[in-house]
Amino acid sequence: MTDQAASYRWIDGNGPAFGWPGVEPRWSSANKDAVGMAYSASSRIWYTLSHGILNEIYYPTIDRPQTRDMEFLLTDGQTFVHEEKRDLERIFEYIDGYSSAVRLTNYDPLGRYKIVKEVIADPHHPVVLMRVRLEGDESLLSRMKAYALLSPHLDVGGADNSGFVLDLSGKQVLLATKNGISLVMAASCGFSRASCGYVGRSDGWQDLMDNLQMDWQFGSAANGNIALTGEIDVTRHREFVVAIALGEGHHSALTTALAAVTTPFSQNLKRFNEQWHRAAIPEALKGAALDAGRLLQVSQNVILSHEDKYFSGAFIASASIPWGQYKGDDDVGGYHLVWTRDMVQSATALLACGRVDTARRALVYLACTQKQDGSFAQNFWINGTPYWKGIQLDEVAFPLILAWRLWKLDGLGDFDVFPFVERAAAFLVRHAPVTQQERWEEAAGYSPSTLAAVISSLICAADIVRANGSAVLAHFLEEHADWIESHLEDWTVTNNGTLLPGVPRHYMRVRPPQCGDPYAGERCADQTVRINNRGPGEQIDFEARNVVDAGFLELVRYGVRCAHDPLVVDSLKVIDHVLKVETSVGPCWRRYNHDGYGQRHDGGPYLGWGQGRAWPLLTGERAHYELAAGHDVKPYILAIEGFSSQGGMLPEQIWDAPDMPEMGLRLGRPTGAAMPLVWAHAEYVKLLRSVTDGKVFDRISAVAERYGPDKRSCSIEVFRLDRQLQSMAAGKKLRVLADDQFFLVWTLDDWKTVQNRDSHNLGCAGHFADIETEPGRAGRVIFTLKWGRENRWEGRNIEVRLDPAKT
Repeated sequence: MTDQAASYRWIDGNGPAFGWPGVEPRWSSANKDAVGMAYSASSRIWYTLSHGILNEIYYPTIDRPQTRDMEFLLTDGQTFVHEEKRDLERIFEYIDGYSSAVRLTNYDPLGRYKIVKEVIADPHHPVVLMRVRLEGDESLLSRMKAYALLSPHLDVGGADNSGFVLDLSGKQVLLATKNGISLVMAASCGFSRASCGYVGRSDGWQDLMDNLQMDWQFGSAANGNIALTGEIDVTRHREFVVAIALGEGHHSALTTALAAVTTPFSQNLKRFNEQWHRAAIPEALKGAALDAGRLLQVSQNVILSHEDKYFSGAFIASASIPWGQYKGDDDVGGYHLVWTRDMVQSATALLACGRVDTARRALVYLACTQKQDGSFAQNFWINGTPYWKGIQLDEVAFPLILAWRLWKLDGLGDFDVFPFVERAAAFLVRHAPVTQQERWEEAAGYSPSTLAAVISSLICAADIVRANGSAVLAHFLEEHADWIESHLEDWTVTNNGTLLPGVPRHYMRVRPPQCGDPYAGERCADQTVRINNRGPGEQIDFEARNVVDAGFLELVRYGVRCAHDPLVVDSLKVIDHVLKVETSVGPCWRRYNHDGYGQRHDGGPYLGWGQGRAWPLLTGERAHYELAAGHDVKPYILAIEGFSSQGGMLPEQIWDAPDMPEMGLRLGRPTGAAMPLVWAHAEYVKLLRSVTDGKVFDRISAVAERYGPDKRSCSIEVFRLDRQLQSMAAGKKLRVLADDQFFLVWTLDDWKTVQNRDSHNLGCAGHFADIETEPGRAGRVIFTLKWGRENRWEGRNIEVRLDPAKT
């Protein structure tokens, strides 16, 4: 190493530790609840705080890989060594009702001692701070030592980390580094001894478990899965502060760590709490809660905590990696990425709390990550770099809805939203109604939830562009939304479902692309859905008519359909018959039947296959529907509050089968999936706002007014070369859409007469031309196109049959 500064030097110790190839531990925990988090934008590291342990994600199992995340080992050096997460009992509490500061009390089951930890983030720097105090039998404490043990996963990976023991201003500290990112663990009293080792071979846990003594003091451990160990002499220091600092380069992390431990903890705690008090929730919303507003406060804090502090406005989906302790570095994504869908849910929940400025930051961030064609990546790192690259039309639609909400609240400030809106709406025009992936990110086709978002967003976009002087584009977008709305039942409903006797007509989860549609597969004529994540030997292809989810409720949420629509009511009967799970605290629902994403049947972790479990956020979605239908929603509020952890975290999934105590799995309690899931917290916050207002907060007035009882009939049918139309109702306009300028030539009487016109330019949305047809007249439209830019004829005639019986 050559990075040396005047204020610190490298310590050689006893030389390098021995490596253990192939060991790639990840996060691990047992029956613990994540209750807080801190993040470094520069290093892309998330530290999740749980009942007694820092840097852990919940996973209930008794047979788990040995991993070394931030915790304390405590020993008297003679008779015992206790590992916090396995050997001590614990008590969790928030220090302040409005703040994310927590107090974690872990105590010896025999009552001999306890270790009390107060944990916050530095109010102004990327540092996790922990004030630690040991209390108990003096005769025991006078012999004890505490060992801080940390397994760094820098740059989102456990491999290729390097660790070193350093002298910093006369005190030993531990440093880890990878790819220019540095982490420092320091104690206010300094470490009396320190060591760097390889996990599972030469780390501090292995050392102490051998003979209750710290025998190894390795000065470095390079390029591996490492653990840092620092000794605290409890006989001299019953109270001390530990700091975990992050930075770009050693000097940044070291100076930040030293500044943190030399600032009185009480001063940092005071500032930390004062800043959280400025984010207090609206008191009015507490009246809708059934727990005196506790989960509401936690939920808002969770959402705010998931906004990056360097890339302003970037809200990630969760500070967790589902079943992360079983994943290696080949899957670095986890949920610590930005999903446009989840992010808009977070921003809208903050709007429900009156935080307009925060929601605007989210919209501006999205504008900075929007692609030139108007779309967004499936998900991306906080710096905008795409991770997965699928196309999900709802993830293009949601930002338009957020823009409309801010516009209606006069919350856009000086942000000129028109170019952003125009490009996103144009992308939807060019690509809807078939999405490459629906909201569960697995299946292509016609999705009710996706189309609900697309229809609503086009109406929102029309509202905005009309106000900006583009009446023609606004009218076009409205007609395009009307066209999609008029075909909802054609595209997303089956008339011969067999899941519930007596209810053959209901919404499907997704109708696969028809032959000739974008994303159509080789077996498009079979109309089957391939379901991901199924176990070895299990069926993977199912008839689309008999695969359902409750995504159609989004149609009611935004105002596209009425809550009492008979088709909606019948579809809910099917959903409840197939997907509903009753727990001791209330109902919950699975995503869709045959889902394979979740804890396995035997309670084991999801590792590419499993059994989909119930999602608390779906209880929130159902509650919004029940509110729209005029029904009591208290049972749903009570259920969501009951699904939360002791620290108030809402999980992605709960265990929905009989208890398996040997695996730590209990009905209605979290599984190893993501926790917290910010989308679930956002849904809960919006639900309380909806109950407070007496109407669904997400309802879009412009959409509900357009598609209410007096909705107008659709006047157009749309044709694109990449999604060709075979027949249409006589009397409607045939609208031909294309990306480039064209000259349209057509006949309605087999070329006895010929008509033609140039296409209209819509800017980003492309070009269109309309062909008028007569009501009640059978026949066909025959047309061709000449491409203006290339001066080239299409070279074929295209036919669309006119059906006088259709309306």
